[in-house]
Amino acid sequence: MVNLKNEGWILKKLIVVRHCSATGQERDAALTIAGEKQAHFLANFLIQNNLQIESIISSPFTRAIQSIAPFALRTNLPVGEDERLEERILSNNPMEDWLQKLEYTFTNIDIAFLGGESTKQAMDRVASLIQDILQQEHQVTLLVTHGNLLTLILKYFDNRIGFLEWKNLSNPDIYEITLDEQTTIHRLWGKTVENCYTR
Repeated sequence: MVNLKNEGWILKKLIVVRHCSATGQERDAALTIAGEKQAHFLANFLIQNNLQIESIISSPFTRAIQSIAPFALRTNLPVGEDERLEERILSNNPMEDWLQKLEYTFTNIDIAFLGGESTKQAMDRVASLIQDILQQEHQVTLLVTHGNLLTLILKYFDNRIGFLEWKNLSNPDIYEITLDEQTTIHRLWGKTVENCYTR
């Protein structure tokens, strides 16, 4: 967990985006036709909301890069790629009860299935990335990632967040994390009162 009071950081924002609808889960899976339209709508949304984004860091997966490409083109911002934003692999073996197993990992963070990554392991790489971002001069950084990892980024700042938030995600989705003397999380995509968390 980040302690901003001790470190002296003031008002940093992370805009965390889940990719648009994709053709599959593979690393090189592209956006669907609907997903391509969503990417342009996403660009419009980000620009119209004037979020003052200064930096973009994306998962290197094709669907993530394609999701933010229209926004990057229109704002002339380069897209940096970081493997720490790759999706978490639950297991490299097919599991019929994968949904139940995924839910279990949100409260049992050390459990890892065959060929997979535990919640703690995924959150450790999230923590490493966030610490690097907080050392940079940019005040507003946009991260493009995947559903499970997006939820774990939120969980890093607020441990109450878990399986339910993951289950309610859409493609795309956007959360704004404001880091000041306290951390505030807002869902910008379909924003409602219950989608606000303050620590």
